[in-house]
Amino acid sequence: MDLGMNSAIDRRDLLGGGAALAALGLVGGARAQGLPPGYYPPLLHGLRGSGPGTFEAAHALRDGAALARAADSGEAYDLIIVGGGISGLAAAWFARARNPAARILILDNHDDVGGHARRNEYWLDGKLHLINGGTLMIDSPRPYSRVAAGLLTELGIQPTALAKAHNRPEVYKGLGRGVFLDAATFGQDALIAGVPADDADAAAWAAFLAKTPLDAQARADIIRVQTDTKDLLSGRDDAAKKDFLSRLSWRAWLTDHHRIGATAMAWYQSRTQGEWCAGADSVSALDAWGFGLPGFAGLNLTPRAAPRMSYTPAGYVEGGSESFHFPDGNASIVRLLVRGLIPGSLPGRTAQDVVTARLDYGRLDAPANQVRIRLNSTVVRAENRGGGVEVTWSTAGRLHKARAGACVLACWNAIIPYLVPDLPAAQASALHGLVKGPLVYTSVALRHWRPMVKAGVQQVRCPAAYWTNIWLNRPVDMGDYTAERDPDKPTILFLARTPCQPGLPEHDQNRAGRAELLATPFERFELEIRQQLAAMFGAHGLDVARDITAITVNRWPHGYAPEYNYLWQPDVAPDRMPHIIARARHGRIAIANSDCGNGAYTDIAIDQAARAIAELV
Repeated sequence: MDLGMNSAIDRRDLLGGGAALAALGLVGGARAQGLPPGYYPPLLHGLRGSGPGTFEAAHALRDGAALARAADSGEAYDLIIVGGGISGLAAAWFARARNPAARILILDNHDDVGGHARRNEYWLDGKLHLINGGTLMIDSPRPYSRVAAGLLTELGIQPTALAKAHNRPEVYKGLGRGVFLDAATFGQDALIAGVPADDADAAAWAAFLAKTPLDAQARADIIRVQTDTKDLLSGRDDAAKKDFLSRLSWRAWLTDHHRIGATAMAWYQSRTQGEWCAGADSVSALDAWGFGLPGFAGLNLTPRAAPRMSYTPAGYVEGGSESFHFPDGNASIVRLLVRGLIPGSLPGRTAQDVVTARLDYGRLDAPANQVRIRLNSTVVRAENRGGGVEVTWSTAGRLHKARAGACVLACWNAIIPYLVPDLPAAQASALHGLVKGPLVYTSVALRHWRPMVKAGVQQVRCPAAYWTNIWLNRPVDMGDYTAERDPDKPTILFLARTPCQPGLPEHDQNRAGRAELLATPFERFELEIRQQLAAMFGAHGLDVARDITAITVNRWPHGYAPEYNYLWQPDVAPDRMPHIIARARHGRIAIANSDCGNGAYTDIAIDQAARAIAELV
């Protein structure tokens, strides 16, 4: 089969990150004043996210490399913020609210602003198509705090009202959920539409599973997990049941108590990966119940959080926040923050018009700005000096330093002990323990999406395949942006992968997945995309050699912020949780980011920014 590996698709930026921009002559100096006209990272495709050029200086620091002498930039600020994601930008917002005259420098190692809240742009047949390259949407296990909700309101974001006004689910009317069973795991490649809801009855599940290549035993196992109302923990009260479930994995619950076999377990193993970047063997059965996964119908558990639950399920079991998905995910929140922090950088005034506005990257680090954002700049040291802070960073292989009255480290927390080597040992150990989950968000531009219509699916779960979740771009009309209605015109597919290694504790699975990502070249990602899409949709008319026109692989080796996992980590008092110890202020250096808030959510990133600024006042 011709997969089209040598076809003329858009593979710009195969080098990734700052390295590619340097090759293109797009990386400026220490002050990033030399950005040429047309510098616009959202239009770059190929290997994106944390690509080559974004992490080498940090890895060298981790591996013990000595720092060369840094050139003194002569710059002085009230505040330097390390990390230009939502937490770093929110920290600048809160600092400026306290002192409108504050001069602030934001340093980020990537070639684009936003951290994980990044967007991918495509122009397909003359029409703009947007998709998230990282943070997916406004959604959290708990209602947003007064601070986080207040910031959204200041930015003109009312999630429920926006969802009602702009979501267009009718675009995919008639298309439902599907599952793809790959031949290597299940015996033959099969894409089956019409997956029942988890709470559907046994008859619905039996009718669906009859269309699959699964054997009779696997079908019976799945039906039992989905619908059995027998109380497998009879004789225990609600608290005792929840405590029992907190001490075994969801995999053990399914195999040892529901007695399912290997084939049925392969159906369920990856369902936890989208949330925890780790398999069913590393997540407790209690957390799986709280997250709404099946296998607990007969236990009659009260919908309330319990001890030894991690942050996400403990919140969702009792509710959740308002939700909304901008066409580019939470990159629109980033752009609204930048618009407010740097006047003139982004035209428009509303949450609607920000979607199609073009950010002027040349204005981000202009000397006249009160708030400056400097990209392609990896911070390698932050030191308390003379009642203030001195910060050193690397740009294009050269070290530079500047001074400030204070510093907020809104970067990945695990690197902070290398940036601040005089931290107390207990704090450094806690920071090192905040292991983020690795993930890949990939977008694939197609000439048309008629094959998905023929297959009857808008989203597909692929339990054991390389890409475990695939869906058509979410349909949203907002401002001048409109979702594609015509299946014979181009669109974007979203593909997700969360690499991990079953059999290990969660953080070890995450470390193994990160090592895999960093060793995987773009060509391997492309091959896996083409092979899997051909197996899924080839019979429905997709020609992957002809119909794929561009690919963007957003690789995030340090992706989701960690949550405390009681299955693998010891019980501790609330004030001794690792993220609490990790975020202690160190002189004039405060720590933000969602890592130190125990959850990978935008509201946590905002709340931690507000806390860090308050600590410095």
